[in-house]
Amino acid sequence: MTVKKTSVLVLDCAEPQALALFYAQLLDADVRMGDTPDIVEVIGAAGVRLAVRRDHGYAPPSWPRPEDSQQAHLRILVDPADLDEAEREAVSLGARPIATDVEDGPHDTRLFSDPAGHSFTLAGRPAAPEAPTL
Repeated sequence: MTVKKTSVLVLDCAEPQALALFYAQLLDADVRMGDTPDIVEVIGAAGVRLAVRRDHGYAPPSWPRPEDSQQAHLRILVDPADLDEAEREAVSLGARPIATDVEDGPHDTRLFSDPAGHSFTLAGRPAAPEAPTL
């Protein structure tokens, strides 16, 4: 017998309801309260599944400082033509840009921290490969 499984990325923070709301708005998803107020899920129609858990001793990550390397981050894919709009939306919801690339000009990947300090990336979704012609 095969056991059906699913996975969820869990982010620790001090205020799970506020962080869940941030991601629900950013990802056009819904917030579902867990059995306790210490766990909140973010679930969206496009396959989004994320949970936020209260950690009473939470300290935000300090990446990109070299002494505290990044452990994980979310990569949110958008149409490349919508990247500027997605960035404006993320910032309006409380994301903070993290400037790690000093090159001038447009970027196809943009790095931010969420309101609790976790890093996430907005990136242009790769184009689907064209079907071979026969």
